[in-house]
Amino acid sequence: MSSSTHGTTPYYFVPEPSRHPMMASIGLFFVILGAAQWINGEDWGRYALFFGLVWWLVVLYQWFSQSVRESESGLYGHKIDLSFRWSMTWFIFSEVMFFGAFFTALWWARVHSIPELGALKNALLWPDFKAVWPSMVAGATTSPANIVEPFSTMGPWPLPTINTALLLTSGVTLTIAHHALRDGQRAKTLAFMWLTVALGLIFLFVQGYEYAHAYNDLNLKLNSGIYGSTFFMLTGFHGFHVFVGMLMLFFITLRIQKGHFTPDSHFGFEGAAWYWHFVDVVWLGLYILVYWM
Repeated sequence: MSSSTHGTTPYYFVPEPSRHPMMASIGLFFVILGAAQWINGEDWGRYALFFGLVWWLVVLYQWFSQSVRESESGLYGHKIDLSFRWSMTWFIFSEVMFFGAFFTALWWARVHSIPELGALKNALLWPDFKAVWPSMVAGATTSPANIVEPFSTMGPWPLPTINTALLLTSGVTLTIAHHALRDGQRAKTLAFMWLTVALGLIFLFVQGYEYAHAYNDLNLKLNSGIYGSTFFMLTGFHGFHVFVGMLMLFFITLRIQKGHFTPDSHFGFEGAAWYWHFVDVVWLGLYILVYWM
């Protein structure tokens, strides 16, 4: 560790060797082992999966608690702050690439694959196939062998539009909370942070209701052709990100209640806010490309 240049804050803090990475790996090993055995019919797999999840969560709690203590004790200086910012930036970039791959799959299916299957050279193989998107158009099917059951698509109204309003509103409340934190108004920060967390939770409940509606009323399932697989992959994976982002904001709110963060030092808050705004932007793309187009 370098010598301190600003009081007790080191120039760059290097923690002691930690057991947490190895312990977390052990938990993840049991998660993967249990999941693989469970889906292959082994009853003990579920217990291994749950054991691994509990182990992993306990390790994460200990790991994050240690990081919070280090931060609150003044060990994280300017250089550590920069490393956190670069790390979060690259993490969000990797998430952009992940979603980009599935957006590209959706675009490729609509613009290239379906027109190619409907070309003249394939007419003898699939005479009843019509190159339209999506496949709920009357008289059209993307399953000449009838292996995909008839289904209806999910339109933008009302549930997706309600969720769009919820996420956009949550972005506004989070920004208000950020400005309040920078102004030292902790009570106002807490009020708008709890509101943001509540909006994220409501979004998840609405999406759950949307999925129930899709399965029960529209017969839209994960195996409903390329439309069903891309719809549930994009919206479901985004919903998982909303869940993770909501947990981030929830724990940041608890830390604010404990008096953590200052107007000049609150990257934990900023990192969670960056992630939440990224989730908002991805949803706008989903709302337009999946529900409207």
